[in-house]
Amino acid sequence: MKEIIQRLQAPTPKFFRRLRNVGLLLTGVAGAIATAPVALPAAVVTAAGYLALAGAIAGAVSQTAVKTGQQP
Repeated sequence: MKEIIQRLQAPTPKFFRRLRNVGLLLTGVAGAIATAPVALPAAVVTAAGYLALAGAIAGAVSQTAVKTGQQP
């Protein structure tokens, strides 16, 4: 368990920081669509659910990437 916490706290490469931020953005947009106070077609709400799932997975996977050394 200690190794997982250390990995999550380690520096993240630039590409994966961007990917994490895009995942968070997707999750936020999908959440806003899914909880919209207006009636939306079922296909739009379903797509928002899939976007939220994809964003959450992208964010979680991106957070576990670590920078191991200097690039040439």
